[in-house]
Amino acid sequence: MSKIDKVVLAYSGGLDTSVIVRWLQDTYGCEVVTFTADIGQGEEVEPARAKAEALGVKEIYIDDLREEFVRDFVFPMFRANTIYEGEYLLGTSIARPLIAKRLIEIANETGADAISHGATGKGNDQVRFELGAYALKPGIQVIAPWREWDLNSREKLMEYCEQHKIPVDFSNKKKKSPYSMDANLLHISYEGGVLEEPWAEAEEDMWRWSVSPEAAPDQPTYITLQYENGDPVAIDGERLSPATLLEKLNKLGGANGIGRLDIVENRYVGMKSRGCYETPGGTILLKAHRAIESITLDREVAHLKDELMPRYAKLIYNGYWWSPEREMLQAAIDQSQSVVNGEVRLKLYKGSVTAVGRRSEDSLFDERIATFEDDAGAYDQKDAEGFIKLNALRLRIAAGKGRDLI
Repeated sequence: MSKIDKVVLAYSGGLDTSVIVRWLQDTYGCEVVTFTADIGQGEEVEPARAKAEALGVKEIYIDDLREEFVRDFVFPMFRANTIYEGEYLLGTSIARPLIAKRLIEIANETGADAISHGATGKGNDQVRFELGAYALKPGIQVIAPWREWDLNSREKLMEYCEQHKIPVDFSNKKKKSPYSMDANLLHISYEGGVLEEPWAEAEEDMWRWSVSPEAAPDQPTYITLQYENGDPVAIDGERLSPATLLEKLNKLGGANGIGRLDIVENRYVGMKSRGCYETPGGTILLKAHRAIESITLDREVAHLKDELMPRYAKLIYNGYWWSPEREMLQAAIDQSQSVVNGEVRLKLYKGSVTAVGRRSEDSLFDERIATFEDDAGAYDQKDAEGFIKLNALRLRIAAGKGRDLI
């Protein structure tokens, strides 16, 4: 790696990234620019400014990216009904390409030679940040301290702070959570602690965004979501911005015990990892979007989308948002959404989301044909005979040749 004069660090203001600021200054003799993103993590981000200033940082970026996050990343992902390995709604994964994009933009604005992040060398985030960075600026240099230093425990990080007089007033005044957590407007995740034993049940006091389904209200909550071109635009007739809409769904879902998930997932780096997630708003959105698509999409288009979705989900999970194949899939998905308009009525009750109504001016549901009553000739049952015989032709030929399937 050539000499580094300036580096842009993805900075939270927490213990790890505070240590990284000083470590970069000392190890590379470089100027550090900090970037703190507000993507709806639910914590005040402005204190990061004072912490960065105390570490001698002169250029400090604190950006409110909540609307961009939901509009340009979360909503496009939900147009594909995206879930990874059948369960995970990709709350952490989908935030990383936005952070990578902004890191590169700031590097260009400040003339920085490199970017840096606090992802450990074990997880997926290092891959996501760096794949995105290289896709957007091929010549950028990346510094990943966790792959270089020997500060591999909280105790060693604290010792480093004491030796270098790094102010971490939060270290002793607040009880350290036993979990590694990540939050944004789409979800909050939990790893580590008791969760490292796959047989152990997650503790009830771990969950922060939702009540337990058992403690949820005994009366259901009904809401109506309005869709335009595949994106939700209103709740109960009230038009809301993307971030505001998702925030409201999080509150509604959390109050009804919706969105908890406990899974063991396959990380891109090769290991299995257990994680717990709360995605109340996203769980509602997935159910609602599939419901409005059920009446507006052509059958083969809907089935093709379902076939493409696992590949699309894997691209996001593995960090390939900024790739030509993801953009190709996105173009196909978005083209299908021009007819995904209308309303879905949902019932939220004790951890479950049920679509109980759907309507659209673009609906392909034809009651005249689907009815069990007299259809006045809209559908001729006799047509089914030839249809069935033609589709059975190859099966009949094979059976006639003695190809026994039993």
